[in-house]
Order: sequence, then structure tokens, then C-alpha cells
Amino acid sequence: MTAGRFYFIAPMPRLAAGDAWAARLRRIEDLGFHAVAVSEHYSRGWAMDALTAMNFALAQTTRLHALPLVLNNDLHHPAVLAKAIATADVLSAGRAALGIGAGWLRDDYRALGVEYLPGPVRLARLEEALQVMTAFFRDEQVTFSGRHYQVTGLEALPRPVTGGRPPLLVGGGGPKMLGLAARYADIAGIHMRLGAGPFEAAAAGELTRAGVEQKAALVAAAAAAAGRPAPELQFTCYDVAVAGSAAAPSRSSFSAYISAHPAAFAGSPASLRGDVSKCVDDLLGWNQELGISYWNLGGDLEALAPVVARLSAQ
Repeated sequence: MTAGRFYFIAPMPRLAAGDAWAARLRRIEDLGFHAVAVSEHYSRGWAMDALTAMNFALAQTTRLHALPLVLNNDLHHPAVLAKAIATADVLSAGRAALGIGAGWLRDDYRALGVEYLPGPVRLARLEEALQVMTAFFRDEQVTFSGRHYQVTGLEALPRPVTGGRPPLLVGGGGPKMLGLAARYADIAGIHMRLGAGPFEAAAAGELTRAGVEQKAALVAAAAAAAGRPAPELQFTCYDVAVAGSAAAPSRSSFSAYISAHPAAFAGSPASLRGDVSKCVDDLLGWNQELGISYWNLGGDLEALAPVVARLSAQ
């Protein structure tokens, strides 16, 4: 495997009124990040609506891409969602992307009064949704009859500005989710299997070097079996310290566990520590050996900027 391009994804700035929020987005753009990403949640103090924030971010910038990372499929009709993303793609001149998953946080379902269905049902719903969205971006009309979704003669408008489709990211940790990503997505997000509790030893093996290698190999094999090119890979690094400056982790319990067990995570892309040159070399190695091209490295964007500048030019 040879080294490929790097795409660095920054977290969406915290919600703020007016010019202050826009200024933070433009700073992310100026630092050379490829995209800004926003989660979708309806509990635990989460404030932003993902699609609204994404669209405002696109409107306030000129080069920065934006995507939800990730939407909960159970909360969106796939045809309506495809039309929304296609519209954002046209209005932003091709800078919109879509990240979607099967849903996992029970608190969100409880808050909205949505039934939290068993895992196999949520996966089946997601696969049908991916089929509907694939048809929307491929065909002039969409007709689909499935167990969970029905679409009849839907005009697939607007057409994306690139003539293809906006990049589609499907993220997951288990074999079934990674298999879906391999069959339908442009980008496969490689993660551990998520639960409600803290990061524990039972889950740790999924983010060791061997665990990540196994997930990357699973994606490649599933894509080959489906007769399509393997999607690019996205990964979130939970333990980051560049030149002594620790990037704010997306999950502090994950970061604390990884940093407390350095031997277990030696060589793993879950831990990025050292000066700028070492971090650049580590990322180059993981890009070449594991095929990871999309990176989430935490929230200390100023500390990460020298790394982004070096590798975005690759």
C-alpha cells in the first residue's frame, strides 16, 4: 500500500452567536483543515442541530468542506436526506458530505420518543437507506420498495455539481457495520463499537494496532467481495499530544485509558504523541500501512496546524 492524500477533519466550533462562530470557522479554513464535522445528538447537553450547523458552516466559508459525523439514520427519511445533501452540495459548489450510522445512543431515542429497535433491525434500516440514497445520486428517478422504506417515482433533484455524489461516510466498529461501509460508502469510518459506558479493557483491543489492522482488512475484503473499490478510511485519534500540547479528546475516558496503557497501544493510530516531525512520520506510516486518509485529531487546532500544513501538501 502506498501513501495517499491526507484530509484533516476539525470539530465544529461550539455554538456561539453571529460573527464569533463564523470567525472560528474561517480560522479552521485558514489553518488548512479539509473539513469541519458536527455530531448529531438530542441529549446530554448537545446544543447544535447537525444539518443546520453544517449548512451555516458552508455558507460562512469558501474552501472548507462540512459533514455530519454522523447522522442517526433512524431520525431521517433517506430520500429527504439525500435531497437535503444534494441541495447543500449545489449551494456550496461541491463542499458538502454526508456521514451516517445506524444510531447507538439510547438517550437520544428516549428524549425523542423514538423506539430503540434491536441492532439487526437498525442495520437493516440503514442498508435500505443507503440503497435509496445511492439510487438518488445515480438515477433520474427513485422507486424503491423495501421493508422499511417506500419511494415511488421520486425526482432525484437537484443533481450534484460534480456529476457524481457528495462523499458518503459510514462509520462503525462491528463487522456488519464495516461491511455496510465497504459495500456502499466512499469513506469507511473505523471505530470501536460504541456503548453507553466508559472506555474499558473489553473494548481496548479494537483500537490497538492489531485491532485497527483487522478492521481495515475487513473493509477491504468486503469491498472486493462486492466488486467495488475499497472506500477510503477515516479514523479518530483519541490520545493526541503534539509538542506537549494535548488536543482536547472527543471522549476523555478513552484518552485517559489509552494514555495510561502506552505499551498496549504502541504503534496504534489511537495514540499520536511527540514533536511535530514524529507526529508527521507516524501519520505517514499509518497512511501507508493502514490506508487511513481522513483524520480526526482533536480540538487543539493551533497545535495541530504544523502537522496539517506538512501533510496537506503531500
